[in-house]
Amino acid sequence: MSFRARIAAALVAASGVLCAAQVAGAEESGSFSLVASYVHDYTTVEHGGKTFVGGSLRGTNTVVESDGGPFVAGAISVTACVVYARTSDAGMDLDAPCTNTDSSGDRWFSLSKRTVGDTAVGGGGKGRMELLGGAGKYAGVTGSCTYTTRYLADNLVASQKNCTWRRP
Repeated sequence: MSFRARIAAALVAASGVLCAAQVAGAEESGSFSLVASYVHDYTTVEHGGKTFVGGSLRGTNTVVESDGGPFVAGAISVTACVVYARTSDAGMDLDAPCTNTDSSGDRWFSLSKRTVGDTAVGGGGKGRMELLGGAGKYAGVTGSCTYTTRYLADNLVASQKNCTWRRP
């Protein structure tokens, strides 16, 4: 093989490696929707003109729509959360960090926040949930969701979530 042919072959190989690196380094992203069903075990305390609510929230998230990625339509995750809320005349401040575990044992983490509504039967409200990465197929996944939660009788909670995700 001539010197020029070897140089040309090396350039073709190098450009192939660069293109593969760009594809491998491309960001993944997508969207999905969840429906959730939970049971809560909250304690409520009145204190100094404010109401504090704290406790556990356990249940499932089911992916009902997805355009691909780690959140596959039909997938169900078991969810465990700790909920902390403070309400006063100024409004509500609710945080709920959650760990979600799918059927393969992979976990994803979320933090739900809500500043409107309440936690009483018949109540609820709209909020925002942040996706905070995870383990297994959810490693490096971040994103956000809008959600609506409704509090039902017998300590039941229903929620609908619309999400976008990305992974660098």
